[in-house]
Amino acid sequence: MMPVSMPEETTSPPLDTVPESRKRAVALAVGALGIVFGDIGTSPLYALRECFAPERGIAVERDNVLGIVSLLLWALTLVVCVKYLLVVLRADNKGEGGILALVSLVGRNLTNTRGKRAGLVAVLGIVGAALLYSDGMITPSISVLSAIEGLEIITPAFKPLIVPLAIGVLLLLFLFQSRGTAKIGKLFGPVLCFWFAVLAALGLASIARHPGILAAVNPLWAIGFLSGEGLMSIHVLGSVFLALTGAEVLYADLGHFGAAPIRRAWFFLVYPALLLNYIGQGAYLLGGSSEASNLFYRIAPAWSLYPLVILATAATIIASQAVISGSFSLARQSVQLGYWPRIQVRHTSDEKIGQVYVPSINWFLMAGTIGLVLAFRESGRLANAYGIAVSATMLITTALMIYVARLIWKVSLALVIPVAAVFIVVDSMFFVANATKIVSGGWIVVAFAFCIFLLMRTWMDGRALFHAKMSSFRLEPEVFAASIAMNPPLRVPGAAVFMTGDPKGVPKALLHNLKHNRVLHVLTIIASVRNVDLPSVELEERAVVTGHADGIWQVILSYGFSETPDVPAALARVNIPGFSPQSMATTYFVGREALVVTAKKSPMSYWRRRLFGFMFGNALNATDFFRLPPNSVVEIGAQTEL
Repeated sequence: MMPVSMPEETTSPPLDTVPESRKRAVALAVGALGIVFGDIGTSPLYALRECFAPERGIAVERDNVLGIVSLLLWALTLVVCVKYLLVVLRADNKGEGGILALVSLVGRNLTNTRGKRAGLVAVLGIVGAALLYSDGMITPSISVLSAIEGLEIITPAFKPLIVPLAIGVLLLLFLFQSRGTAKIGKLFGPVLCFWFAVLAALGLASIARHPGILAAVNPLWAIGFLSGEGLMSIHVLGSVFLALTGAEVLYADLGHFGAAPIRRAWFFLVYPALLLNYIGQGAYLLGGSSEASNLFYRIAPAWSLYPLVILATAATIIASQAVISGSFSLARQSVQLGYWPRIQVRHTSDEKIGQVYVPSINWFLMAGTIGLVLAFRESGRLANAYGIAVSATMLITTALMIYVARLIWKVSLALVIPVAAVFIVVDSMFFVANATKIVSGGWIVVAFAFCIFLLMRTWMDGRALFHAKMSSFRLEPEVFAASIAMNPPLRVPGAAVFMTGDPKGVPKALLHNLKHNRVLHVLTIIASVRNVDLPSVELEERAVVTGHADGIWQVILSYGFSETPDVPAALARVNIPGFSPQSMATTYFVGREALVVTAKKSPMSYWRRRLFGFMFGNALNATDFFRLPPNSVVEIGAQTEL
């Protein structure tokens, strides 16, 4: 898991391109600020405050202040800087990041090992994805609520309007998503750039008044606090973790901007600003104050309070963007890797393939976040349920990174074992600390994550059962072509493309068309789309074409999990004499399977087969998903017993 053996990610550009490259690098870094760092960048509003919440039972005294501030500083350094920025971001799957991209990366290197191990990795990926979907709802809820609650400082008259205003802001935020992460990043990036500058300035001013807080840089204060407080420190760790909740999103959003812009933005601006602000808040407490509520605002001068509330409101609204965009990337990867039914995915950038908008996920998250706001109504209550999903995902990421270090980076056990042990211990401590929040509302997050896991697992198992059923009646293209040569049917002019999900078999649509219409097109193409464990496939490797007798061709198209299939565009590149995929003489035949679920004995339970049948029937139709021309598509229905 050490980065020492990894090659450099980029090479130096030619001298004449340096100014343009620098300009683009700055633009990407600013864009990353607006998309990636909103969550972790607004944690100073509540992280240290929650550590000293009355229910924690921690007195505001010198040793406790130094110990907790030290915990915050070293948690950010060890988890975000070392683990994610220096190590995990190197495990990119051809530019893509996130838990599913990591699973795909590991899975490709487990092909020659036992199936049980590869199956375990897939399950870990599904669990991690389900947890991140759950986090995708709670992060916007707590961010927007904490922002709107800041209005109470201006006047208590706003209190009855907090929930309605939060719902209104969430509605506007989710409606804005269709514009794409590039445009959102350009809009939000400068705002957060100013936000981090303000964080640093406030922290420096407070430190100047009480420089003794700088002793918290010594990690011995953190260790002393943990050992001195015993079990009570577990609850504090759950609050310290609030400062780290955006770390996993850094990796999930890798495909949006790339590793270099994310690292630049973090180390040159975000990280120093966060450190200074947390130290500054600690300095205020070290100065003799026993009041930790609204701690972020207390370190600001009185004249700046009103504009600071407005800026904090804007920043915390932006904080929701990091998780939302990460959820879009996660959804696209889930579909292409076979963990989720087909859904509509819109690419919002011609330059970065990772920038997407997924309408169904957007509306789903919107409904979930609004529901949480209505249920909890206060950010403090949401904080008591926050962190469970992310801490569990971080632990899974560490486990998968051990595979990456050994299988791909070939790091020796002498390095892997001690580094992995440190990360596992740290992640486990945070997970245990957050698990104590289940009784105070965290059960909602766990329940939601379990439902998502159940759906994803059911889809995976159902697809496997469905394909096994279809393969039992498989007719190979070679055998089909030979039978046509022996008993030629009536041939009609034009070209027909028959879509099939089984690259080794003849589609039912073709067999039904031949059986009932007793004709075969002069040019008959059997086309299938195969998903591979790569983000993208080179154009020259996209299609594998096999010619059979009597004008029958087979085309297998390969797509990565970061790509959206476009069958006509891919077929336009293949060399089949007399074939034009866009021609009006070309007809696309698509089979529409209707699943009939029976109560007979099956490896999959009856109720899960019924659930799979529901998901199967509500998936995006093949015409839209594969971008087939609607006016040239013929659907042929068939029933399959499951």
